[in-house]
This record gives sequence, C-alpha cells and structure tokens, in this order.
Amino acid sequence: LMGIRAFMPASQFDIRYSEDLSSYMNTKVLVNVIEYNPEKRKVVVSRKVLLKKEQEAKEKAVWETIEAGQRLTGEVKRLTDFGAFVDIGGVDGLIHISELSWSRVKHPSEVVKPGNKVEVVVLSVDKEKKKISLGLKQTLPEPWTTAGDRYKVGDIVDVKVLRFSNFGAFVELEPGIDGLVHISQISDKRISKPADALNIGETVKAKIIDIKPEEKKISLSIKELIEKTEE
Repeated sequence: LMGIRAFMPASQFDIRYSEDLSSYMNTKVLVNVIEYNPEKRKVVVSRKVLLKKEQEAKEKAVWETIEAGQRLTGEVKRLTDFGAFVDIGGVDGLIHISELSWSRVKHPSEVVKPGNKVEVVVLSVDKEKKKISLGLKQTLPEPWTTAGDRYKVGDIVDVKVLRFSNFGAFVELEPGIDGLVHISQISDKRISKPADALNIGETVKAKIIDIKPEEKKISLSIKELIEKTEE
C-alpha cells in the first residue's frame, strides 16, 4: 500500500468469508484503510468495505429502475423446492416453480441450474418488502395460443399419462398442453378407476374428440381407437 505493508484480515477480504485466499497472491485489489496507527506502524485494510459499497450502489440502482413487465438477464444463484433465485444485477428475484415452464415441473433443477444465465420477465415488484417475482416461461411462446392450429378434432396423437382423478386421466400432448381422457373414454370395458387400464408415465395413442384452445381444454378418447381396431 504505497510502499507500506498493510494487513488485511481474511474476514475483510470478501463479503462472504473465505478461508483460502492463496489464489489471490500477488493480485492487486482496491481496499479501504479501516485502521491506521503511525506509532505502531500498523495499517489494517478492508476489501469487504468497498465491495459492500458497490453492492449497495447496485441494489439502489435496481430498486430505482425496476418495474413489472421488464425483460432482464440474470444468473441463477440457488434453487429451492419452490423455485429459483436469480441475481438480476445486485438484487435477487424469485422465479416460482409455476413460472419456470409452461409444462408441469416437479423441481426447478429440471429447468435451470445454479450458474445458468437466463432471460426473465419481471412479474411483480414489492419495494417495501424487497421482493421481486420473476417469470421464465413468459419469455417463451405460450403453447395454447397456437394449439388450435396444431390440433384438430379427429387427430390421433401420442399422449403421456400424467395423473389420475376419479373422473379420468390427464395426459400430456406436448409440454404445456394437457388434455383429459374421461373415464368413459379410456376402455371399451367397464372400469372403476383409470388405473385399471392405464399407468402413470406410459405413452398411448388417443383421438381428439373436442378442443377448446381459448379454455385450454382438450378431450380425448382411447376407447374409440380400440373400437376402430376391433372393427
């Protein structure tokens, strides 16, 4: 430091404590003098203080300019069961698991990983509570907007069985497009529940018997294909 030896405690090197600083040997860094005693020839410096000031300045700039509807680029920092936290320039925002993809997601790791660079849409901002909600799927086309162009009544499609209800089986035609096979349309035999004829995760052929893209509804029949084969 200007020809004078100064001491920097490991706790003052970074915002997050790091025990091993060997990789920074012989590296020039900007620091703040936090203690100076000329009689003892003692100088203590801190890099952490400068980093905190820089971080605070970045956070202030984000909060002053951010608003719903903006498209931003960020970096995925960490994942939880309910979503992914993304650094958007000094402030973390949350992409809820329901906003990661148009298709059903069991865990955020299916879509993103820490370190990924992602483009997101700001869904909402609460400056008082310091909360930012982000969306990833909003940067991609919404599948239902063009479903009517791709699917027609009478089409035979491959579908994946997703889950059961008392009244039928929900199936996936493509990521983001689910349909329903009513229990009466699953088999040509009488069944008491969908699991009597189908398995979760299996892929089967089904016929589209009704489609309402504006309501995000597609009805399908497996039974009609069975009956047609038998004929």
